[in-house]
Amino acid sequence: MKDNTKLILVKLLHTVIWVFFNIVIFYLLYAVIINKIDIWVWICLGLIGLEVIILLIFRSVCPVTLLAERYSDSDRANFDIYLPHWLAKYNKRIYTVIVLIALAILLYRLYS
Repeated sequence: MKDNTKLILVKLLHTVIWVFFNIVIFYLLYAVIINKIDIWVWICLGLIGLEVIILLIFRSVCPVTLLAERYSDSDRANFDIYLPHWLAKYNKRIYTVIVLIALAILLYRLYS
């Protein structure tokens, strides 16, 4: 298989994982906004926690990005995922803020 084909497959995988975590994060945000603290909220928190641990282990670099680097020498933020450049570049900041907002609302719901 050619490197270009491998890169396409890695980008597809990375994009699917990104979409999955969007569902997780936005379900968490939705659930805490409507005060529906259920088992899925805790599953979301566990998945997000696992993602944080993986990013800490890999020094804030997604392991899928490291895999994609084998098949590309691009330095663009979106070389490894099918996202607009600006979103790939600021992805961690944007979603960190969203998760922190969801956590703040969750804490408010739990302790008010």
